[in-house]
Amino acid sequence: MAAEKGAPASTERHQLGDLVLERKESLRLSYEKLAQRCVDPKTGEQMVKSSWLHRIATRQPVIPPELPQLQGMAAGLEVPLRRVQDAAAAQFFGMDAVYSPDESVRAMVHGFEDLSPEDKKKVLAMIEVFRQG
Repeated sequence: MAAEKGAPASTERHQLGDLVLERKESLRLSYEKLAQRCVDPKTGEQMVKSSWLHRIATRQPVIPPELPQLQGMAAGLEVPLRRVQDAAAAQFFGMDAVYSPDESVRAMVHGFEDLSPEDKKKVLAMIEVFRQG
């Protein structure tokens, strides 16, 4: 999953890269060791390369990961899959995860953090309707 021609241009959002860097430092691992831990939970196959992890952590352009890579990263970073998914959605698609108070409902909202307070309340009210339904 190294960066290639045609890879999406870097955005101002770096949530997944920041998560990788934070967990790498917390776990005190090199990029190589971290990549070795990013394995498919079912097959044990390594899902990302150390060079890809380095590129995303240092804010260089990369091809967005797909679900199998995110699952491997969750295992390697020792975080819940939804945390990796939320970070990837924010970084690559500008989508912010918004949760119900009990976290039973999650909605992905484009640019939620940029919404007005009134519009944020509307989104949260809609999520509450789904939680109750």
